[in-house]
Amino acid sequence: MSRAVRGREWSGFWFVAPFLLLYLAFLVVPLLLGVKMSFTNQSITGAGSDAWVGLDNYAELFGDPAVWRSLWNTLVFTLLSTPPLVAIGLGLALLTHRRLPAAWLFRLAFFAPYVLPVSVVVLIWMWLYQPGFGLINDTLTWLGLGEVGWLSDNDVLMVSVVITTVWWTVGFNYLLYLAGLQEIPRELYEAGALDGTTAWSRLRWLTLPLLRRTHVLVLVLQILASLKVFDQVYLLTGGTNPEVRSIVQYIYESGFTNFRVGYASAISYLFFALIVALAVLQFRILRARAERTS
Repeated sequence: MSRAVRGREWSGFWFVAPFLLLYLAFLVVPLLLGVKMSFTNQSITGAGSDAWVGLDNYAELFGDPAVWRSLWNTLVFTLLSTPPLVAIGLGLALLTHRRLPAAWLFRLAFFAPYVLPVSVVVLIWMWLYQPGFGLINDTLTWLGLGEVGWLSDNDVLMVSVVITTVWWTVGFNYLLYLAGLQEIPRELYEAGALDGTTAWSRLRWLTLPLLRRTHVLVLVLQILASLKVFDQVYLLTGGTNPEVRSIVQYIYESGFTNFRVGYASAISYLFFALIVALAVLQFRILRARAERTS
């Protein structure tokens, strides 16, 4: 092989080398160090950094009821938040994809909350949820209904978090669906209209099947995002209510409140394994369903 040919083969490597170095430095190396840390009794204060405990952290977390309660809360939040986030995102995209006057204004309004910082979002909704003078409870009182303790009643607290999350993050799914709709050729709709099909038939037999890949993408990304919930739960509740505490919050508390970094690392890798397993299972189920319908 000539020197010129070898040079061309290596030229691609030098283009990706900066990314590979950053990838190794900020992802692979911390990942390996975290695995090592999960087998130690390391503390954020530095005490016990060299104390190797083996599988003791993993044995402890399997017997820790707070871990399983936090995991359950995370799964409940995921099950409650994913369907409306997907359905509303699709509905808003279908609404603004039509030729409406000032469609750009609707698109801006639907996507704008997504770019707000979580602290601003939580502040808005804490005022809305307030008893007495909050807009939601004031409206319920005006309608002759009783007030709801949106942030004080444990029975509705998770619903409050879900409502806040849907308002805040639905814009991302909306944007993905809007991009998917714009990829569908208009000629297909025109042909369907010439054949005398109704708008509902075109939606059911044309739009939704052609959005199959977008459905898969949105669903996978949304489930992964819901499983990692932390910010809005912590800020809405002050981080003190175990009834809605997520697994990410418990990892944070174990590492930065109780200073047990080794134990927090073990919990985080258990959670990581669960996310990988769910993602693989989800991809297989959706792929099998797509193959049956194709």
